[in-house]
Amino acid sequence: MNKPKPSRGFRLALYALVVLAWASLSFADEKKPLRPNFVVFLADDMGWGDSGTYGHPLIKTTNLDKLASQGVKFTQCYSAAGVCSPSRSAILTGRTPYRNGVWRHLSGNHEAHLRASEITYPKLLKGIGYETCHVGKWHLNSLPQFNVPEFPQPKDHGYDYVFYTHNNASPSHEKPDNFVRNGEPVGETDGYSAQIVAEEASHWLEEVRDPEKPFALSVWIHEPHSPIATDPKFQELYDGHENAKYMGNITQLDHALGQVMEALEETGTAENTLLFFSSDNGPVARFGGTTGGLRGGKRSSHEGGIRVPGVMRWPGQIEAGTISDTPVIGTDIFTTILDIVDIPLPENRTIDGVSLLPVFDGKPVERQVPLFWRTHVSQGGDRVALRIGDWKIVGNDVLTEFQLYEIQKDWKEENDLSEEMPEKTEELKQKLFEVWKQIEEEGPKEWWLNERQKPSRGATLNY
Repeated sequence: MNKPKPSRGFRLALYALVVLAWASLSFADEKKPLRPNFVVFLADDMGWGDSGTYGHPLIKTTNLDKLASQGVKFTQCYSAAGVCSPSRSAILTGRTPYRNGVWRHLSGNHEAHLRASEITYPKLLKGIGYETCHVGKWHLNSLPQFNVPEFPQPKDHGYDYVFYTHNNASPSHEKPDNFVRNGEPVGETDGYSAQIVAEEASHWLEEVRDPEKPFALSVWIHEPHSPIATDPKFQELYDGHENAKYMGNITQLDHALGQVMEALEETGTAENTLLFFSSDNGPVARFGGTTGGLRGGKRSSHEGGIRVPGVMRWPGQIEAGTISDTPVIGTDIFTTILDIVDIPLPENRTIDGVSLLPVFDGKPVERQVPLFWRTHVSQGGDRVALRIGDWKIVGNDVLTEFQLYEIQKDWKEENDLSEEMPEKTEELKQKLFEVWKQIEEEGPKEWWLNERQKPSRGATLNY
């Protein structure tokens, strides 16, 4: 017995539903973001108060202002340490510096370096088809290890193309002579460091990379780290001011940020790129840097040493012109990038950072490991800190003296509550001991066991 055929009207209606469903799925696919690009633009020794974006009354930072208007400005963004090498290692690995091995500033002759066993986000991105590039300062091995194949170099950590220096631009930001491009020394380069680095980044974006592939780009400039040299056209903006050289240097780095932003626009990649701007640690006051009223400066675990500018833009994913007071830290970059591209976190090591995707939706983040800092510079001082919620404990290097602050209310850390609130102090102190013990067990402690309380060698020239 033959089954009756559906009527023509029924068949047309069914066809229309199929077409509508297909169109809806296709539209959804079009709305779904493509695998995004990532750019991390890192200043060197730029303080929380060193920009118009963060309230400086004179310093002109028009490109950083623009970036903030297009994305989110974090008012409580932290570096993972009060000095540069450790904080940079944390960005790449998502791990607090003592855990990943770069526990100190790497100058002179020292065995510490970013180990080949560490897992970096560029290496993971490269594994799923990304092209990767690093331009600017590196500083994740000591000078005798720089550009030496026996020790891990940027390419060993996942970068396809590199144009970099060991530490500072030498002899200064003007006409630096210590850049190396893909293993080959470049020699003296005309111009100023920030612009040279930005031009190399633009060159890679426009002429070197495969435009069919997503990319990850690190732009780690040298400004405003000493020895400072400022292009007269930027210094003249502050003519007559006693701090004109430093303020012009900040505008110089801001101009480099603008160069990179323009290159992203010209290559048609800006709309699908997450761009993050920050600094590796707080400023040096004697060179002209300012913390915006925060206590301490570079090397300190008080806010002035570790709270830094942090601005992030990701069109269509981060609401333009927003401000977030959620505490975020350098280690979060690793975890956020992996979350975006659906790469699972490594299971054979502790990852300290958290994904910031909830923050983009105005939601809090949940940390399994509290915010923690330990900065090796010299014996004593305010070198260790831990923050849980609004409470922050600050200790000396040998963990015998402690201060307590309620940061949201007392962001200048003017009122030590340790004697007034001994139970809260003890609670945070025990948590700090717990976190430190776990870090000690996981990190390469033989590198710091006999040196942690000694002054840093070679520090007078490179700090």
